[in-house]
Amino acid sequence: MPQTAQNQQKMDAAKAALAHIKPMLENNSIVGVGTGSTVNYFIDELASVKHLFRAAVSSSDESTQRLQDHGISVMDLNEVNELEFYVDGADESNTHLQLIKGGGAALTREKIVAAVARKFVCIVDESKLVGVLGGFALPVEVIPMARSYVARKLAGLGGMPEYRAGVVTDNGNHILDVHNLKILNPLDLEKTINNIVGVVSNGLFASRAADILIVGGTNGVTVKKPN
Repeated sequence: MPQTAQNQQKMDAAKAALAHIKPMLENNSIVGVGTGSTVNYFIDELASVKHLFRAAVSSSDESTQRLQDHGISVMDLNEVNELEFYVDGADESNTHLQLIKGGGAALTREKIVAAVARKFVCIVDESKLVGVLGGFALPVEVIPMARSYVARKLAGLGGMPEYRAGVVTDNGNHILDVHNLKILNPLDLEKTINNIVGVVSNGLFASRAADILIVGGTNGVTVKKPN
């Protein structure tokens, strides 16, 4: 897909997400905001209604900076009991709205913020829709000293782990991208990988899948719910 067309689809999805949540914003609302290129469009749109809500909670330093550049207050998640919404992108989504995330290395914080939110709104362009997860390499955040050990365990699961050289997460950890996985049971694999000693979290969002998926496509925006 040409980059300009894909960017337009991302922008369309971001605008639709804002239209979805705007009627429910209140003065005390706190909006959870994810990370990535599609979310950047959402943050830019969110700035237009910053007077309608109290603050945001962000899943990355990058998104925090972008929000603050727009004059949007950013709160620490520890100061918040609950989020009405969490809006984030994905690298892949299946029909159950189970996701692969982590292309931007923010998967752990994204997973934490999603867990606190009542509603997880995922925004993507149509290229992210797949029948079976795994075409996009699965990111796994690991404690640095455990990287080689975890890589051997991931290889034992049938994957081909690759160290994302030069990348350090906002938590100070490393990323292993696991190729060659055909993920037929995302729930089980998410739990199995999380149980490997040294793993902080992995990019499968199956136990906390999206509640709705807003897709920017060639023929406009569609809204999907889990099958």
